[in-house]
Amino acid sequence: MLSSAATATSVTARSGDILYGYFRKKSVAPFRFTQPVYRTSLRPSFVAVRAMAESQTAQRNQPQSSGSSGKKQALISLSDKRDLASLGNGLQELGYTIVSTGGTASTLENAGVSVTKVEKLTHFPEMLDGRVKTLHPNIHGGILARRDVEHHMEALNEHGIGTFDVVVVNLYPFYDKVTALGGISFEDGIENIDIGGPAMIRAAAKNHKDVLIVVDSEDYQAVLEYLKGGQSDQQFRRKLAWKAFQHVAAYDSAVSEWLWKQTEGKEKFPPSFTVPVELKSSLRYGENPHQKAAFYVDKSLAEVNAGGIATAIQHHGKEMSYNNYLDADAAWNCVSEFENPTCVVVKHTNPCGVASREDILEAYRLAVKADPVSAFGGIVAFNVEVDEVLAREIREFRSPTDGETRMFYEIVVAPKYTAKGLEVLKGKSKTLRILEAKKNEQGKLSLRQIGGGWLAQESDDLTPKDISFNSVSDKTPTESELADAKFAWLCVKHVKSNAIVIAKNNCMLGMGSGQPNRVESLRIAFRKAGDEAKGAALASDAFFPFAWKDAVEEACEKGIGVIAEPGGSIRDQDAIDCCKKYGVSLLFTNVRHFRH
Repeated sequence: MLSSAATATSVTARSGDILYGYFRKKSVAPFRFTQPVYRTSLRPSFVAVRAMAESQTAQRNQPQSSGSSGKKQALISLSDKRDLASLGNGLQELGYTIVSTGGTASTLENAGVSVTKVEKLTHFPEMLDGRVKTLHPNIHGGILARRDVEHHMEALNEHGIGTFDVVVVNLYPFYDKVTALGGISFEDGIENIDIGGPAMIRAAAKNHKDVLIVVDSEDYQAVLEYLKGGQSDQQFRRKLAWKAFQHVAAYDSAVSEWLWKQTEGKEKFPPSFTVPVELKSSLRYGENPHQKAAFYVDKSLAEVNAGGIATAIQHHGKEMSYNNYLDADAAWNCVSEFENPTCVVVKHTNPCGVASREDILEAYRLAVKADPVSAFGGIVAFNVEVDEVLAREIREFRSPTDGETRMFYEIVVAPKYTAKGLEVLKGKSKTLRILEAKKNEQGKLSLRQIGGGWLAQESDDLTPKDISFNSVSDKTPTESELADAKFAWLCVKHVKSNAIVIAKNNCMLGMGSGQPNRVESLRIAFRKAGDEAKGAALASDAFFPFAWKDAVEEACEKGIGVIAEPGGSIRDQDAIDCCKKYGVSLLFTNVRHFRH
């Protein structure tokens, strides 16, 4: 988990504690700057350096208060000081000498904990506004020395350096700072990049056999219990070390993502990037009961306050399953794109019913009516608030197939609920999952895994208002036919390819999805639409490769009023001629909406 916000005092106290060598890859070399050196500058500099060296030598020859005496030492330096007092007191009761820095030391002292300032060990004051403070062998030697290597211990004894047994560090709240409302200046962002913290964390985690590294306040009690029992469980130490490296990795990914966005050009696809994810819940199973599964939340900066099902609030019902998340995501993404009050019903990630009406109750009924068999056990999504009246309709509505069976749903998702609406909806079923979600922001990066790699693309954010519907046949569509075509086009975007949607009067009448050929999808859509298909609009997610004695002619023969498709086939003229023959309006959008 990334560290939470810290006070300005703590940021100043630890800004860039350690000069940390980051240029490790062969392809990256450290920069070297050369300047002319004037003779007049040499003598004063030499005198100052020699005086400092003599002072350091004299101090090094003096034993530290807890250096080689065998006392147990804990190093604590925190931005997030949650539960710090209880940790400090607990360590002190166990006989640890606590070494600390800046604001952390002050907080501990205020809690009655005795503290040794880090300057007492380094014999060197912090400098450069706190950027350099603990970059010193007396600190890192005490963390990195292996207790089972004789010459390591001899080196510590020779220089009067004490060992650290526990290191407790978390990092500057960079994540919170750069995602705060109003933003942050580039200069402030740079100053909030922690240098010293990651260096100490990595050093202690590397030497976890001898040093307990703690980065999460949730682990304080477990660490104290471990120390009280005098345990030597290496698995416990390894888990803390893993958490430490993960903590730093997530932190570095946030810094990297932020810096990439500050570069010129702002390319969408960087040469490399890291996606930090955080476990939100273990799931009962995956797509099938024999598959184990878990749900992670994307902690990328781009996802902060960006909406979506991953950050939805669950007000009621059973825990979400793997398939629940997929279906809820599909339903929410679809309904969120409609501007008018809309209801979408989804089954197996495909919208099987969609309707827009000023009266949301009517929209709900029509969406279910489009395919009541598929709607049963599906997901219902609304883009408006669910109030008491709508909640009662959802709770009591009977299936259009028999007028008796009360409709059952896995999930209801909406942008908000009234208190009474929520109360009524909870009464429908103990298992009904009720989600409150925020609309997904546009412009997100879409990632999809394949064996051994990932595919990345921009999200498909185009809607009918972004597209030109160009009439290419003799018959120009009426205003209502054009509106039907646009509605069908927005629906078909969310149906799995090959996709066909038939719609009229802002209502989906039938859809065909996922078929290997477009003709089969078309026939499924017509079978669901029935007689209502006459005069309706038909949308296809991709062009028709054939027209005569194929999908286009079949649609015309069944009485469709207008067809919307991307165009782009070498046989486009056949589709145009076919629509001319049957007096059907044909619209080319020049935009494809494949969904695999």
